[in-house]
Amino acid sequence: MTKSGKIILIGTAHPFRGGLANYNERLIREYRNLGYEAQIYTFSLQYPSLLFPGKTQKSTEPAPAGLPIHVKVNSINPFNWIKVGRELRKLRPDLILVKFWIPFMAPCFGTICRIARRNKHTRIVTIIDNIIPHEKRPGDRVLAKFWIGAVDGCVAMSHSVLNDLDSFDPQKPKVFCPHPLYDNFGDAISKADAIKRLNLDPGYRYILFFGFIRDYKGLDLLLLAMCHPQIREMKIKLIVAGEYYCDPQPYLEIIEKERLSEKVILKTDFIPDTQVLNYFCAADVVVQPYKSATQSGVTQIAYHFDKPMIITDVGGLAEIVPDGVVGYVVNPVPEPIANAILRFYEEEKEAEFSNNAAQAKKNYSWGRLVESIGTLMG
Repeated sequence: MTKSGKIILIGTAHPFRGGLANYNERLIREYRNLGYEAQIYTFSLQYPSLLFPGKTQKSTEPAPAGLPIHVKVNSINPFNWIKVGRELRKLRPDLILVKFWIPFMAPCFGTICRIARRNKHTRIVTIIDNIIPHEKRPGDRVLAKFWIGAVDGCVAMSHSVLNDLDSFDPQKPKVFCPHPLYDNFGDAISKADAIKRLNLDPGYRYILFFGFIRDYKGLDLLLLAMCHPQIREMKIKLIVAGEYYCDPQPYLEIIEKERLSEKVILKTDFIPDTQVLNYFCAADVVVQPYKSATQSGVTQIAYHFDKPMIITDVGGLAEIVPDGVVGYVVNPVPEPIANAILRFYEEEKEAEFSNNAAQAKKNYSWGRLVESIGTLMG
């Protein structure tokens, strides 16, 4: 595909919010910077309100400048899928990109792409977050198989997902490419400035748990780790920054039962893009205590801000965070998480890990993702 080629990405973008929108917008911006005619078809309806776990799906921030985003796709209306599919078939883009994260979207995406590719010209490439979701539901595998049957190639962002794809279609062309850097949240500011902006006590050090709170992300493990007697005595606080996408009660009960209210700062509303840098820059270390995972966009925000990380050894997280280099990789159990936090502070690892993160992040460019997609276009 030449750089005059037409590319359409189908998926989440402004006016919707969150990591998926950030990812899709940043990828299309990369293509446009390279000279491609690239645009986004986003949703008129993404999730019915009954199925959406958060407070609102829409962003309150202005649309990203210079990106053509068209509100077109209704995820639950088959007549809309046919209409959009026919429109794309006539437009004859060289490439349709779809970031796939949940089987619920398979009928919508699969129908649109099957119709579009009938023009015998358009290629379909999917970027896979998870082909088998963390929170499983009946019919997931059937829906995922329907989606894989609609595409010409797959980009997996972790080796675990790359391996999972073999159980759906071992012959389907596929390539591994790690999640690129989230470099769209602005330049880092000093820790002192970030702490001041967030009205935090400068006499404490801060650990960050960031992102939508879901049960598989293991916030309960981190809260229990904060109960360690030595951590209780240290001038360390945990910032939980992100909206609940699950029942908050179990976490609140741990905080109350273990008397952690003085050790935990809850910022459990959606964090706007303009505020993300304040939380990362205020923190010494980002902790991802996941119980299951494939990859995580939080890791790539941490890399952007040169932040050390403590992650659990699940899915593909350890592929991105080398143990003892930019952080620690531990078992998803409270005691090892607590020990890693203690070791980080006792051995004064922040500067070393931060410097190493600044070097390691060079491996996670958007250009590398574009090149990986290109290998599937033959």
